[in-house]
Amino acid sequence: MKTLLIASALALAVAAPASAKDLNKIGISLGTLSNPFFVALANGATAEAKKTNPNVEVLSFGYDYDMAKQFSQIDNFISAGVDLILLNPADAQAIGPAIKRAQEAGIVVVAVDTFAEGADAVVTTNNVQAGEIACQYIVDKLGGEGNVIIQNGPQVSAVIDRVTGCEQAFAAAPGITVLSNDQDGKGSREGGLNVMQSHLTRFTEIDAVFAINDPQAIGADLAAKQQNRTGIVITAVDGAPDIEVALKDPNSVMIEASASQNPYKMAARAVQLGTAILNGEKSGAVELMDSELVTRDNIGDYVGWAAVPAE
Repeated sequence: MKTLLIASALALAVAAPASAKDLNKIGISLGTLSNPFFVALANGATAEAKKTNPNVEVLSFGYDYDMAKQFSQIDNFISAGVDLILLNPADAQAIGPAIKRAQEAGIVVVAVDTFAEGADAVVTTNNVQAGEIACQYIVDKLGGEGNVIIQNGPQVSAVIDRVTGCEQAFAAAPGITVLSNDQDGKGSREGGLNVMQSHLTRFTEIDAVFAINDPQAIGADLAAKQQNRTGIVITAVDGAPDIEVALKDPNSVMIEASASQNPYKMAARAVQLGTAILNGEKSGAVELMDSELVTRDNIGDYVGWAAVPAE
């Protein structure tokens, strides 16, 4: 894990609370609890919070990608008197005023997975590195030559960084031609399917696809199967349960790799940082957790999201 103190660049708060506080109540606002990534985040945060206080009250909700709903959740957390808020912001900049309201009420706010304007701390995957290793796999697999697609997604910091890392890997290989890099797969299987269908219609020769997350990769694979296109190398970022299944599936051989995240550990670390700030430590830390590439060759050794880390 890398820790970068870049508070000035992200306008993070730097003042510590005047006095230490106990962690009695925590509020968690995440994209959607129908996504196993966010379920693992909630579980990791809850487990870590209970280490600090076995009787801690945890209020965990998904905002279903509705910014107004997330604002309402934060206001409810303030009314409920939580000590710490963990959030995965709908919009890194627009969430700023809501974070400020919480901080004015004496609440520490830590962003997980995605940066948030004004947060006391941030814990996220090193998404530039994750995108880079996923796309370097493509470069190596193609021997440095071929036609590739970057299947983009919602323009949150995590996605932007993944694409940046991927583009860096491709730019270092002059024989790689990027056919498209700006189509939004919406972060979903259906979105990945729709974008891939369009690309398969437009381009007769596609050697590889980098999808910004696993659901899009699975959708892209399905689209290729439906059009009887084969021999396309597909990589992504997440290391989600569904991609574990795909990497073991002899009928999904085009899906070859995913740069993994560790949402359980990410959220646990966010609670640790938030608790430290409650106890007087300065805020402003941004911690980036390096990713590891999961492939069809090493999937048997991969410890996925559902596993609780050993103590």
